[in-house]
Amino acid sequence: MFSVTSRDTSTMAGVGTILATVFAMALADAFVKYASADMSLWQIYVLRSLLVVPLLALLVGMRVRVPRLGWVMLRSLSLALMYLGIYGALPKLDLSVVAASLYTAPLFITLLSATFLRETINLRHWIAILMGFLGVLLVVKPGVSGFTPYALIPVGAAFLYAIAAVLTRAKCDDVEAPVLAFWLNLTLLVFGVSASLFIVLLQTGESHSYPFLLGYWSQMHSGDWVVIGILAALMLVISIGLARAYQSPRTHVIATFDYAFLIFAAFWGFIFFGEVPDLWTVAGIVLIASAGMIVLRAGVIAVEAKEPHRHGT
Repeated sequence: MFSVTSRDTSTMAGVGTILATVFAMALADAFVKYASADMSLWQIYVLRSLLVVPLLALLVGMRVRVPRLGWVMLRSLSLALMYLGIYGALPKLDLSVVAASLYTAPLFITLLSATFLRETINLRHWIAILMGFLGVLLVVKPGVSGFTPYALIPVGAAFLYAIAAVLTRAKCDDVEAPVLAFWLNLTLLVFGVSASLFIVLLQTGESHSYPFLLGYWSQMHSGDWVVIGILAALMLVISIGLARAYQSPRTHVIATFDYAFLIFAAFWGFIFFGEVPDLWTVAGIVLIASAGMIVLRAGVIAVEAKEPHRHGT
């Protein structure tokens, strides 16, 4: 018999939170892809943030003033740049290549956690992380499109995501998740407004080449406002959930379950666009799920080894 400590209870809660969060992230990406033909990215950012930021401001009130605001802003900036890297690479890369490069993030998180947080990374964890990454490769099959230097952009985005995740645990663990969500969404609002003004003032004519990133705002219809409302609700879940998940102990365990994003992306891809995964994709999903179970089991074994006599056994 073994006793589960509060640290392990927090880890389990973090696992549940990250699963719910990446479920919402995959759904939000599907809505963004759906809306990309009618609205620019910055239009989506601004309108969504104008709904989210006031709600978060009401929720957190005066608690928005945090003692270590610099670390909070660095985390927000890392995530904002991450999003820019992801969408900035899309005009030059297949979505599968972007996804494969982005989901090197758990490897970066594991490395940064071991280096800066002194997290214990054993052989089981490394095997699980590598299994998860192999599963990613099977799902997205990046070799089909071939390598281009542009593939380094989402790899950089993955590194920024890892920095944000480790900062959340190391420097922002005592900051309430809604407060972190407020500053992230405020940063995204500033990014959206700044990019929109820059495009209007620059007037280079490049909007026809990359309308989603460099295009002007389009006229809004009732259906577009529904999409913005849904994206705002999802962003509330994502920004709060992401903060809470990575405030949990054992950041590398949370990072492994982050791979579940691809499972949910396949699900929403089928629901929205009728995309049916092939056998390689199914095999990759099985590997990803297996990797998560290995890491979870490794954590339980570690507790059992450390506390074999807690109840007098």
